[in-house]
Amino acid sequence: MLCRRAVPGFCTVVLIAGSLSWLDAQTIESVQPMASDAHPSFEVATIKQSDSTDQKHRFEIHGRRIVIENQTVNSMIRMSYGIHARQIVNAPSWTDSERFDVQGVPDVDGQPNMVQFHEIVRRLLEDRFGLKLHTEKREMARYTLTIAKGGPKMEATKGSPDALPDTRVTGNGTSRSMQMVNVSMADVARNLQRELDRPVVDETGLKGRYDFTVKWLRADAAPAADDPDSALPGIFTALQEEVGLKVEPSKGDVDVLVIEHVERPSSN
Repeated sequence: MLCRRAVPGFCTVVLIAGSLSWLDAQTIESVQPMASDAHPSFEVATIKQSDSTDQKHRFEIHGRRIVIENQTVNSMIRMSYGIHARQIVNAPSWTDSERFDVQGVPDVDGQPNMVQFHEIVRRLLEDRFGLKLHTEKREMARYTLTIAKGGPKMEATKGSPDALPDTRVTGNGTSRSMQMVNVSMADVARNLQRELDRPVVDETGLKGRYDFTVKWLRADAAPAADDPDSALPGIFTALQEEVGLKVEPSKGDVDVLVIEHVERPSSN
């Protein structure tokens, strides 16, 4: 997670397809952070069907204003609960095909942090989409995150252990890079499953918080001969060699969210 402050006390947060980055603020009034113990929901929010020609997919925080563009109910669940698509069970088909735009402000002053943003979106799903769900454990194909032979190669975090975890994922047509700051192994597992085709379960046993960066060759890359990133390893090898973590296919219990009820949004 990276923050470049163009206005003192203000940052604009952008999540695109579940990945987190930060944008500069140019002309927006300064907004102070929301109280860390606040539990916000939307004070007011407008919801409409997305334009079918819209190619953008984003979650954004601009000070107090929250923008969700071209997202399905399933993508909002995945983002706000930090889960893989396979962990959503019993959802009707429209929740993964119909897309919505949401704009609004929270009912608490200040700019929400990421934990509070997730809470706002979960409450939106409950209040406006009538979402009801419960958690179960189900056996399924997954990945297991463990410590590689030789031990972890991560540094203990240099920041306050009480601070929120920061993650920034960048990439191009050849490579992907993940910079992680003040992360627990549960945070690492959640972020890795955004890059992989199944849930990731932490079985490292590590309890601390860490800082590291890992860069890998995209699985679908077709690099040119003179591309320096062409020599990068794939994500599994990069994690093992650069970070000392091993990700292996496995089968076992995974927490899933079972949808009991969901409906198209109530009117604005």
